[in-house]
Parts: sequence; structure tokens; C-alpha cells
Amino acid sequence: MDRYEFEVEEPDKGVRLDVYLHGKIPLRLSRTDIQDKIKQGDVSVNGLKAKAHYRTKIGDTISAGLSAKEEIDLIPENIPLDVVFEDDELLVINKPAGLIVHPGSGVYRGTLVNALLAYSNNLSGIGGKFKPGIVHRLDKDTSGLLVVAKTDIVHVDLARQFKAHTIFRRYVALVKGVVELDEGEVDVPIGRNLRDRTKMAVKFAEGRESKTLYRILKRYRDFTLIEVYPRTGRTHQIRVHMAHIGYPVLGDRTYGTEDKRIFRQALHAAEIGFQHPATGKEMKFSSELPRDMQALILDYKGE
Repeated sequence: MDRYEFEVEEPDKGVRLDVYLHGKIPLRLSRTDIQDKIKQGDVSVNGLKAKAHYRTKIGDTISAGLSAKEEIDLIPENIPLDVVFEDDELLVINKPAGLIVHPGSGVYRGTLVNALLAYSNNLSGIGGKFKPGIVHRLDKDTSGLLVVAKTDIVHVDLARQFKAHTIFRRYVALVKGVVELDEGEVDVPIGRNLRDRTKMAVKFAEGRESKTLYRILKRYRDFTLIEVYPRTGRTHQIRVHMAHIGYPVLGDRTYGTEDKRIFRQALHAAEIGFQHPATGKEMKFSSELPRDMQALILDYKGE
């Protein structure tokens, strides 16, 4: 472990502690890594423990005992992929529920990235070592369509389209309860949950703009089949928004409750549409509901 000590000067006044250290420490550590070290007490300000969001003051003495992360090599794995579309520039994958998109948080095997590394030697490198080709993601237990970039040029253009909110995305979900309105809009900001950093929450004062549209497809006795159109792309957005209005996604143990009828959140990325970065052609792809969601609906139709 290496020891570091800094004294804050005028140019760095008012900077978050984790941001300050990320810019000063000459190690291969992400801001998340540094935040973890701060939580563990490996960083002090003027001899006292501090939090990652602490704002630096001129003259502060910041001490840190940090070590570089162990180099981890990703292993290509022969995990079956449902490839919906492929050309020289990109791939569209139909991801099953249960598959993590990219390595992280101690998981470096069995991810979509491991499968992509075995499938193709041509993936964009903009996302770095652990996210080759990954332009966007789906939660582990959300199924459906995901676009993967093969070149950096395509990656940049797709990222631009996501940022501009011009990429069409349609999700289908089963939500708990009988939704009253035939359609609606949830327009409330979302931010990181301060008590549990793995979760998101509605945060009116500090959250980022988040907007989700939904429409009823079918009402059942105690759940509703809906289609959802996220207008922004916040982490866990659909799950947080639907829980906020009282209709959490069925089986969502993070923002709702466990449901014995389905062993994951019943959320599926059913359609994606975008302009092909190389040809300019409008592309649109669809994926039918996975068997677990279909089975639940069929059970009710049989009653």
C-alpha cells in the first residue's frame, strides 16, 4: 500500500473528495474504487474520516493509503448468444434474464462481455477493457434487445443518439396491481440512494431529469400488462418510476416485493430503433416476450 498526502490549494477548492483524489492519485483506480476506500476509512481529511461528497477547503490536509487494483484478464467464454442482427459495424443481441452485461463488482466471468469476446474479435474499445462494444446496458434480470458496437466510430454515434434521446425503446412489463389510468407519464427526477449506493430513488432536489411514458395493454386480477417508453435513460428508471406511482414491476425484489410466480423482475426490452451510424438507414428490431412472462399471462387466461 502506498501513502499519499496532499494539501488543498486554491484551484482545487470546493471539489468533491473522491473527484479530487481521482485526479491526484497515480493509480489505476476508478472513482467508485476511491469511494469504497473512503468508506473503508483509508482516507482522512485533517486527520478525521470524511465522506466522498466532502467539499475540499484551502489548506485541507488529505491523507490516503491506497494500492493499485490487481490486473484482471477477461476470459472469452462460449456462452450462447441470440444474435438478432449483425453486420460489419454492429450487433443486436436478445439478452436473456440473468445475464450480466459487463464485468464489475467482483464478477468477471459469465457476462455478456465474456460471450462477446468469444463471438467476435471486432468490438469497439471506447468503453475500456471491461466494456468492449457496450454502448448501453440492461439490468441483469431484465431481458431483451441490446445494441453492441463493433467500431469506435459506430460506438460514438450510437452514444450520441442515446444522449439525444432519439433511439426508440419500447419495454413490456407486468406490474403489481391493477393500473387505473389507460396511459400516463411519470416525470420525476432520479438519483442515487444515499443509504444504499446500489439502488436509485426519486430525488426531487438532487436527482436528474427522468421521464417515462406507459400505456395499458391488458388488466388482470392483480397485475397489469403495460408497455413502457423511457424518454431518458437513468439507471433502473422504469423500475423506480413504476414503484413510485404504486405499481412496482412484478418480481422486483429491489423496488417492490418478491413474487413466487416469477423469479425476476418482469421487464423486457421488446423493441429498439435507431439510425444506422454507417448507412444512415432507420433500423428497428423486436423481440417477443420471454417464456416466463408468457407463462404467467397464459395462466391467467386459463382461469
